[in-house]
Amino acid sequence: MTWSIIARDAATGQIGIAVATRFFAVGARVPHIAAGIGGIATQALVNPYYGIDGLKLLRDGKSPSEVVNILIAADGGRDHRQLHIMDAAGRIAAHTGRDCIDWCGHIEGCGFSLAGNMLAGAQVLDETAEAYAASADLPFARRLIAALRAGETAGGDKRGKQSAALLIHQTEEWSALDLRVDDHADPLAELERLERVSRERWVHFRKFMPTRQNPAGITDRAAIDAGIETALASEP
Repeated sequence: MTWSIIARDAATGQIGIAVATRFFAVGARVPHIAAGIGGIATQALVNPYYGIDGLKLLRDGKSPSEVVNILIAADGGRDHRQLHIMDAAGRIAAHTGRDCIDWCGHIEGCGFSLAGNMLAGAQVLDETAEAYAASADLPFARRLIAALRAGETAGGDKRGKQSAALLIHQTEEWSALDLRVDDHADPLAELERLERVSRERWVHFRKFMPTRQNPAGITDRAAIDAGIETALASEP
């Protein structure tokens, strides 16, 4: 009931997942990312433990293909599930169960993975992949959304549209960006709007937050405000 893209931004090392569907609150269950480890999208008749347990297995050193095999072997509902995985090294693996609803399938690209089910046709993933590959000049978040936009133009979820989400991690356990549109007539348009709003303050503020290397972060509010203003002034 969904299509998604997992990608790694070569310039920043960020790992991101963008997803859209004709279902409520897709961002609450599909995307799972661990910074420096990898990303997993679990969809179709979603099994949340694919994301939860899959990230644990990646942390333990399993390859994406090993993780897929372990997860589906333990799940009697595997034929109704879809998942794809990309680790921090760019290795990709995927599973589309035989009972997933057409059109369903997955594509592996250079630095990205796509999977979808209940789509209008194979062209949805093809156009998503082409748009992502052709837009390397865009900032990562906007590149992911633009890719989904292309897939939607190609037909998207054949039932329509309802929710979308964008999750990006960089170096910390907390997300660099976590945007969710849970119920909207045009969820990707709303996701684009939220991404624009995030650039008004959040993406510049996050550099002042606590990190593992700097557990206190920056707490001088004047310094924070000045840094944000400087960052905004330097934007094109």
